[in-house]
Amino acid sequence: MQLQHQARQAGKLSDILKQEMQVSTGLMNRLKWDDRILVNGIPQRTNFYVNPGDVVCMILDEQEPEYPAEHVPVEILYEDEHILAVDKQPGILIHPSRNRDSGTLANAVAGYYQRTGQKCAFHPVTRLDRDTYGIVLIAKNSHVHALLNEYHAQGKLEKTYEAWVYSVAQAPQGIVDAPIQRRPLPSLLRYIDPSGKPSKTAYRCMKSYENSSLLELKPMTGRTHQLRLHCAYIGCPILGDPQYGTEESQAYSARMGLTYQRLCAKRLEFIHPMTGAQMCLESRMDAYCEKCPDV
Repeated sequence: MQLQHQARQAGKLSDILKQEMQVSTGLMNRLKWDDRILVNGIPQRTNFYVNPGDVVCMILDEQEPEYPAEHVPVEILYEDEHILAVDKQPGILIHPSRNRDSGTLANAVAGYYQRTGQKCAFHPVTRLDRDTYGIVLIAKNSHVHALLNEYHAQGKLEKTYEAWVYSVAQAPQGIVDAPIQRRPLPSLLRYIDPSGKPSKTAYRCMKSYENSSLLELKPMTGRTHQLRLHCAYIGCPILGDPQYGTEESQAYSARMGLTYQRLCAKRLEFIHPMTGAQMCLESRMDAYCEKCPDV
């Protein structure tokens, strides 16, 4: 993959890369030693003097992953030469681990890249728990990944989730402000604690029934398990959640045959880092949560 840019001003190549193309220092250093930064088609060092109108090109071909590519279906919501957005089903891990290098979303995307002849990498920008489903945004190269990560850190990726929960919240909408602390290792779970990291979630009740309701959730911070913990904190644990559900919610989920948590990454809004276009992506995984178990 190549990214090209026509210089708008005169200056050192390093300044053009940083100021006009927003290239990180780390990526710039990696590319220059492999002669993968070109000016008008010729490899140049970063102290080369660039004139307005010169074409700066970065060659961003990625290495093959260590984990195997698997040729399984991938539900694509959006794709261009820079980003890929997919609809993840419940029960699928995002990335391989030491103990498991197959059956993950990364394996499936690697297989998709192979089938379509793309020399791209799997750089997830948004991550979901194994049993959370919906939109996962993936950068195709490390440059776009760095730009989107910066957007994420600045709160410029607006994420909206939908969750079927047990019971009905006392207030139809509000903000949950409850710090989250990690439990001692080897546990991977978290809990609400005043000494934890600041954590906020805005919620709105969309539908309510006798025993459950549908909540729209907008995380204002990005803590691990935040939405699951905050729903439980307001007395509305997510249906099918085995870790943070109450005895009553888990019994209800069991009666309804729910084998995974009803939490969907429904919508993602952001400015495209390369084109400047306003993006609004929406999950099509409604089949997993469109009907309340009460009905």
